[in-house]
Amino acid sequence: MERLSMNLSSYVLLLYLISGGGMVVRSQSEKTWCVAKPSTDEVALVDNISYACSIVDCTILREGHSCFYPNNNISHASIAMNLYFQSRGRNNWNCDFKNSGLIVSTDPSFGGCIYPFGNY
Repeated sequence: MERLSMNLSSYVLLLYLISGGGMVVRSQSEKTWCVAKPSTDEVALVDNISYACSIVDCTILREGHSCFYPNNNISHASIAMNLYFQSRGRNNWNCDFKNSGLIVSTDPSFGGCIYPFGNY
């Protein structure tokens, strides 16, 4: 029994170290989205929009498209960050955005604005 306990604690420690010391390891099949942390300042939100939209198609954020409203930086950044996150394989590091991204398991879609999931 002592040997099992030792092996189990070693295994847990190894998982902790591999996962980045507190980072949650998720299955690729689990539905997850990336959104901006509510505490993110406006400059970082604008930077995140610019960066993500320089790599992925952010047409849905333009006026007249499904995710233009609400027309504010936190909403637009969340959508742009999620588009980037989904297109890059939904890895934890693809939602970091200088520690301003947050991975959620509840679909953040609202109204006619559908947050893409999967191999976008």
